[in-house]
Amino acid sequence: MGAVLKKIDPAWREFERSTHVGPIKTRAHYDQMVEVLDALIEEVNGRRSHPLAGLLYIIGEFVRDYDERHFPVKDISAIDMLVSLMEAHKLRQADLPEIGAQSVVSAVLSGKRMLNARQIARLSQRFGLPADVFLDKGIP
Repeated sequence: MGAVLKKIDPAWREFERSTHVGPIKTRAHYDQMVEVLDALIEEVNGRRSHPLAGLLYIIGEFVRDYDERHFPVKDISAIDMLVSLMEAHKLRQADLPEIGAQSVVSAVLSGKRMLNARQIARLSQRFGLPADVFLDKGIP
């Protein structure tokens, strides 16, 4: 083991033991990591200089990996994707400031408004998903 790994190994083992941050293997661990991810998203609030921004990225990658393996995304509309995410994260319309006021969220969910580029970028960051999942790809 190299010198760098010798320094990292004990710190990582302690970190993983005390936080359970690591590759997600069970649904219970997934639920726990989504809860931590949601808290980090709120705390970091898009600030790349925030001390926890790196942790947000790491946990987001673990959650994304689990999502891709266990909840493969089919070709669904942006609205259906948003509704699915709201259900998975137990969110209400008022919990989506990335889109705007509750009335704007309602208009988007009812199909009266489309998501704009700014809203898509913010949703992508919040949920750790590629922006294209919030774009309709010719789906009725």
